[in-house]
Amino acid sequence: MSGTPEEDELAAAWGASVDAAGAPDPFDDAPAPGPPPADAARVLNQAEIDSLLGFENGPSGDDAESGIERIISAGLIAYERLPMLEIVFDRLVRLMSTTLRNFTSDNVEISIDAMTSLRFGDYLNSIPLPAMLAVYKAEQWDNYGLVVVDSSLIYSVVDVLLGGRRGTAAMRIEGRPYTTIERTLVERLITVVLGDLRAAFEPLCPIDFRFDRLEVNPRFAAVSRLSNAAVLARLRVDMEDRGGLIDILLPYATLEPVRELLLQQFMGERFGRDSIWETHLAEELRQTEVALDVVLDEQTMLLSQVLRLNVGDRLMLASPSGAPVRLRCGDVPLFEGQLGRRENRLAVRIDNGREVSPAAIQARLEGRGA
Repeated sequence: MSGTPEEDELAAAWGASVDAAGAPDPFDDAPAPGPPPADAARVLNQAEIDSLLGFENGPSGDDAESGIERIISAGLIAYERLPMLEIVFDRLVRLMSTTLRNFTSDNVEISIDAMTSLRFGDYLNSIPLPAMLAVYKAEQWDNYGLVVVDSSLIYSVVDVLLGGRRGTAAMRIEGRPYTTIERTLVERLITVVLGDLRAAFEPLCPIDFRFDRLEVNPRFAAVSRLSNAAVLARLRVDMEDRGGLIDILLPYATLEPVRELLLQQFMGERFGRDSIWETHLAEELRQTEVALDVVLDEQTMLLSQVLRLNVGDRLMLASPSGAPVRLRCGDVPLFEGQLGRRENRLAVRIDNGREVSPAAIQARLEGRGA
């Protein structure tokens, strides 16, 4: 509808004044944009994100850790590296390649899939179920460990041992417990693995791994504290188109009796000693010429008496005839013997029964050094 010319002019003037003042048009249905609500999500800029994550370049950024870094570092543990343990597991792979080939009468290939250090509780929570957990005891170390066989390998081993056809994948049935036959066959497999593990440790130290029990629930296989550190060696077993994983878990508490041996870089290493040099030095010492002194008698004299001695003076020996004499090398007494004569020369016959032991000689040398 159109009004009178006066009303049209009044409406145009009103609209111009509203636009100039920036006020919302009362005749407009759309709401005017207002300030953002207080609870809206605030977007952080790059500087604030770097400061939160501890990547700031300020003077205190290198020395002090941020809160996020402390939270992340709290879940990590610095484990020491055990070089000899890696050699032991390499030897285990070679042994298992032969024994499992004889055990299954099939072509078996074994490789180390991973070797890591982690918390014992973290590993129990990461085990893919269903699986079988074998608890074994290290007799000489008086502690326990775990061997975990996953379901793929369980069904593959059962299929192979019971005459399954080659070239077909093992049948996997979920939602049921393992049967007695399956548990028995897996127990035989674990016994073979523990025998190879004992043979792998044999060059380093004698140890016997005894199978203790078989569990299917990780809660019943807690052989160590959940926060304790452990070494995990994951072995992949391939039998043509079938196979699975075997996890061998050794807590650090179990390896503590042989920790010094596992810190070696190679078999037979001795820190600070060289067996080749020791053998060479011992052979050369045996060829060394040593002067022996025969002591007939010892007397204590005043210095004034010694100064009055002249050429031609005689010293009377207080030792009677036939008394034993002592043989010394320097100040170290070695033997006792009888003085005699052989072919117009003085000779000493050593009495073997009075020979000074090497331990006594070493003790006297150490006493002099002290």
